[in-house]
Amino acid sequence: MEFDDALTSRVKELALECGFARVGVAPAGPVERAEAFRAWLASGFHADMTYLARNVEARFNPAKLLDGARSVICLAVSYSPGRDEPDTDAFIARYARGRDYHRVLKKRAQALCDLVRAVEASFVGRVFVDSAPVAERSLAAAAGLGWIGRNGSLIVPGLGSYVLLAEIVCNLPLRPDDSRQSGCGDCRKCMAACPTGAIISEGVIDARRCLSYQTIENRGDIPADLWPLLGLCVFGCDACQAICPHNRRAVSGDAELTGSAGEKPLTLKEILTWSESDRDRLTRGRALRRATHRMFLRNAILAAGNSGDPSLLPLLESHQADETLQPYFAWATKQILAAGRQ
Repeated sequence: MEFDDALTSRVKELALECGFARVGVAPAGPVERAEAFRAWLASGFHADMTYLARNVEARFNPAKLLDGARSVICLAVSYSPGRDEPDTDAFIARYARGRDYHRVLKKRAQALCDLVRAVEASFVGRVFVDSAPVAERSLAAAAGLGWIGRNGSLIVPGLGSYVLLAEIVCNLPLRPDDSRQSGCGDCRKCMAACPTGAIISEGVIDARRCLSYQTIENRGDIPADLWPLLGLCVFGCDACQAICPHNRRAVSGDAELTGSAGEKPLTLKEILTWSESDRDRLTRGRALRRATHRMFLRNAILAAGNSGDPSLLPLLESHQADETLQPYFAWATKQILAAGRQ
């Protein structure tokens, strides 16, 4: 296939103008890691995320997502805090502290499509933002944005792993970028930092033990052996990212995504008093909406137990009548009372 270098350069310029921090191009053919992904599924490491087992072939072959696909425009935005963050007793994953990244990135990617179409009228493309079977990290790595680290996250030079990705599968003959070599070296800090040992080997995560899965995706019950390991996590866990040297050197990210645009940090006291309508109001337009009201209460009760804060006992008692939360309430109460006797 002949590539249009001038068009490739122009598309990249337009991507930066639309607010993306990095842009690269991957071919729209099969991408690597498909067999590793199938082995991961076969091991049951995807837990109850059964949607991941669907459309595996399309996930690793973007040409199946658009007739006439020739290129994938891979886009990244940083949500790195890059600054001292306010202390709070309710840990929220950094990606969820700002606006809903699905909306933010999709809006920017659609704006990019409009600009590209104005340059090349034959352009046809589809935007994907974590909403379809797309192997986004593998594509981003193929497009030279970065490499997949030992914690399974994409690490982008200068941005670290606090990045959110979007893809545009299109029909344009864009020149692919070269992939990068891993920059992790001998570092295994992320693997050692995981509270539950969920990183079982390099780049292989057992979601069943991952606190991000348990607090964000698991709508059932969290296994009791993980309760004391949950710490103050209410929505996600960034332990394997916070320790990464590449993140410690990263600059501040996009204000819409970091929470610096005005979103108020949450506290355990606030969450433990939430009604369903409170949760609906306070998570609207934010990635936090992924967790249900019961999930927030479940997670906050466990975090309260790990905090050892006796001032939270009256708030915990308000949930003891809920049979679905009673085991968490009983454990958290016991933990706080035991902490007070020490």
